[in-house]
Amino acid sequence: MKNTIINYLRNSFLLLVIVLVNLNCERDLSDEATDATFAKTAEVFTDAPVGMGTNFYFPYGPDANNPVGSKFTAWSVDSNVSYKGNASMRFDVPNATDPQGNYAGGILRVDGAGRNLTDFDALTFWAKASQGVTIGEIGFGEDFYPNKYITTMTNISLGTAWTKYIIPIPNASKLLQEKGMFRYSAGTQGTNGFGYTFWIDELKFEKLGTILPLQASIMNGNNITRSTFVGVTSSITGVLATFNMPNGLNQSVAISPAFLNFTSSNPSVATVSDSGLVTPLSAGTAVITATFNGQPALGSLIINCSGTYVNAPTPTLSPANVISIFSDTYSNVPVNYYNGYWQPWQTTLSNNFSVLGDNVLNYTNFNFVGIEFSSPTVNATSMTHIHLDAFIPGAIAPGRQLRVIVVDFGANGVFGGGDDTRHSTTFTATTSTPVVSQNWISIEIPFSAMPGLLSKSNLAQIILEGGDNSIIYVDNIYFHN
Repeated sequence: MKNTIINYLRNSFLLLVIVLVNLNCERDLSDEATDATFAKTAEVFTDAPVGMGTNFYFPYGPDANNPVGSKFTAWSVDSNVSYKGNASMRFDVPNATDPQGNYAGGILRVDGAGRNLTDFDALTFWAKASQGVTIGEIGFGEDFYPNKYITTMTNISLGTAWTKYIIPIPNASKLLQEKGMFRYSAGTQGTNGFGYTFWIDELKFEKLGTILPLQASIMNGNNITRSTFVGVTSSITGVLATFNMPNGLNQSVAISPAFLNFTSSNPSVATVSDSGLVTPLSAGTAVITATFNGQPALGSLIINCSGTYVNAPTPTLSPANVISIFSDTYSNVPVNYYNGYWQPWQTTLSNNFSVLGDNVLNYTNFNFVGIEFSSPTVNATSMTHIHLDAFIPGAIAPGRQLRVIVVDFGANGVFGGGDDTRHSTTFTATTSTPVVSQNWISIEIPFSAMPGLLSKSNLAQIILEGGDNSIIYVDNIYFHN
């Protein structure tokens, strides 16, 4: 087209004018296209969902942290209760024993193109409850993929009167096409397992202009050291940001690492992505730090990489003699979860990885963890042993113990049915199978040494205990004869 214009327009001045006009038109069209594609709508719910499309509510399903999942019918529109107008969002939190779901939780996601939220600095809403309760999490930015900019206020206290709540946006300039308008998770930990109802109305994004960002932290503000290997990734966790709110008080919210800028002190040893994923590349030490709004964040992740990762020993038993729970060598039985995250006592998180085609369970912040395979249970009456391989990459404190607990659900095959039995086997640094670091520990426990386990016909759980909030890798978990 340019050659055509030059051929027809001999006057250079006219050519310049036309080019400038074309540039201005292209810029205007581009801006209009952006505005038309990514709406700047502030309202999420007033008397009804606003601009959300037709398929926008997604409850949380079963996962590694909660094998039951949330109750799918917990969210509804209530035309009898409202702060303003004619309706509100109603959330019916179920009893902890509800078979349809033991908590209420989910997201509101735009059905279609996301929204441009760069003009706002907060998500606000009015809320009340049927009784005084504490809601575990309320926030925005979760769309199930990629969940890049999740922001969450935790432990929100609700009373029986309508009250306004404000969740600050950490950095609105990043929210150019956000689909996750709202997220929540509410359980019955504070109500002795009894359900309740709460309502939210006038849910929208606002520009308040009275929110001041203060400081952020990573790793919950601590300097955490992790011993690891080349290719075994780690994630930046415990990311918090504190803001001075319009009422003069400081408010902390949990935010995604993507709101921060990360730096590695030694990129040849370990790199860190924009989303806070740390990848060791060679032996050595690297310190991962971050900034928030140009200010240093508290805390750091210190990576001590020992070099090349060594896989667990490859099992050699015949598959006919094995019932596998977790191994790449054998076919595994159905497993409900490899980390039940049994609140409120458990701190263990999962950061599983794969190296050279070998999948490994990686438990971080390990104190104890439950693995359950109850649907169906396992009949191991023909088996003689349980086997697992464990690897502790960090230093071992004197007297460190590792307990392996095997649980049978009894003849009725259900947990807590009155006939459950279990046996715990403890290993320490002074036993014949020592707990050591930087080496795979192959653990073999004969069923004949488990007098507390009265049956092997409905095995359903393996529990690992004795962690000191460090890291443990686990592989090749199976029963065999």
